[in-house]
Amino acid sequence: METRSEHPIARGIVKEAERRGIKIMKIENFNASPGKGVSGRINDRYFEILSPNYVKIPEDKRLKNVFSEGKTVVFVLEDGKIIGAIALADIIKEESRDAIKMLRDMGIRCIMLTGDNKHVAKWVAKELGLDEFFAEVLPHEKSEKIRQLQKKGFTVAMVGDGINDAPALVQADVGIAIGAGTDIAIESADIIPVKNDPRDVVEIIKLSKKTYRKMLQNLIWASGYNAIAIPLAAGILYAYGIILTPAIGAVLMSASTVIVSINAKLLS
Repeated sequence: METRSEHPIARGIVKEAERRGIKIMKIENFNASPGKGVSGRINDRYFEILSPNYVKIPEDKRLKNVFSEGKTVVFVLEDGKIIGAIALADIIKEESRDAIKMLRDMGIRCIMLTGDNKHVAKWVAKELGLDEFFAEVLPHEKSEKIRQLQKKGFTVAMVGDGINDAPALVQADVGIAIGAGTDIAIESADIIPVKNDPRDVVEIIKLSKKTYRKMLQNLIWASGYNAIAIPLAAGILYAYGIILTPAIGAVLMSASTVIVSINAKLLS
């Protein structure tokens, strides 16, 4: 039974294996190391699936071709010996391209944090038009990268969906967990868009700016109203025959509340 905490890449590998008719065998003593890989025993043989950072990559023409194409390769080891490799390709959705373009048009700097190697990160960053990227970042290092950006004076919004993103979501000024993400990422975030669409991040920023403007408008109106009405109620213009009776004051107060409410309602 699938759960939201399962790794999406692992699900993809298993799905492809099943499509090819490869038998899925029972694993014992399973262990997962975030950012490194997984291990376990099958029929008393010890297997590992590790990221390139934890393997001495063999000289192989096919591997070089795969790396040059901007793909990530994870290695399958049996008792410490490499017996295979799985190439993982990033499919960049048009929604992501649109989201990055709209964010940059708004003057927002777009940075990618990824555990992938530099070649893959560079390719993705170029395809999306990102301002900067940090590659080969381990899960516990993501929050530190966020902290470094904050020390430089940036207000950081972090968008993530995986278990490895949870610490960074907490560290960021605003954590945004994609709705289809893992439970722990969702629990760590401040905002959770319902749809799995990165363009919703743009809408969130637009809505927050509109909300802030409405707050300022209502604050200015309320302050201006009180600055005029309170002195009148205190009788500052009594010598000129201008008196603000309690009845008129109550009407004006109600009118002010209605105006503020209508202005807030116009946000939608």
